[in-house]
Amino acid sequence: MILGVSSGTGAAIAEAVARKPGLDIFGVHRGRYPEAALQMEARVRATGRDLLLRQADASTPESAEAGADELLARAGPRSVKLFVHAIAGASLGHFLSDGPDRLHPRRVERTFDCMAHSFVYWTQALVKRDLLAPDARLLGLQNPLDETQLGNTGLISAAKAALEMYIRYLAVELGPKGHRVNLLKFGTVMTPALHHVYSPEALALLEQRHAAMNPAGRMCTVEEVARFVCVLTGDEAGWFNGATIDFTGGMTLRLLDLVLKP
Repeated sequence: MILGVSSGTGAAIAEAVARKPGLDIFGVHRGRYPEAALQMEARVRATGRDLLLRQADASTPESAEAGADELLARAGPRSVKLFVHAIAGASLGHFLSDGPDRLHPRRVERTFDCMAHSFVYWTQALVKRDLLAPDARLLGLQNPLDETQLGNTGLISAAKAALEMYIRYLAVELGPKGHRVNLLKFGTVMTPALHHVYSPEALALLEQRHAAMNPAGRMCTVEEVARFVCVLTGDEAGWFNGATIDFTGGMTLRLLDLVLKP
């Protein structure tokens, strides 16, 4: 089950886990990228796996309940081997601004619902209906903003910090049942959302800056993230629990060096 399945990281993960370990996909998306969703669906079906897409806002408790009901009717109890929370919906801005970028209460609530609270809502709904398969893996996605500060992303950082705490506490509660709950941290990847927000010139600069910053000399790709998620579904990764797994490729190691050297 993947929230935010239509494009970007969520779509790449859907295709990867359909291939290996060969999972059917139940995905939820808001319908903002219909062409990308169709392409993802075709790639998943080409693997021979089944796929059910639900178009809805996955950030609310009501949506989690309705989505879990649909999944139970379609797949039955103990059918969810992997749950990936890949939905976005954050607001950029400043807490004390007097302008249009002010982070007013509605923006705060919306960001926390999308990027943190919804992980809990869906986990509760899955457990309530006995939908988690034995040794299920639950995975949230994180970025390196917890290690530094980027001007207008304070609300995102706060929501991701909340998600990290949820991951740890749910790992303790679900661990005795045989399930594993982890957080995968990776750096900037190119997604349709980035292409929607930034101009081609800004994206080129973004790639250039990441090439200078990352030890590998390039950005990470959504395919690399997806392949690692496949690893996390295997028995070899069964002892990860309550962990924040660093898959940034050393993205922040050279920041001070880049700032101080002319």
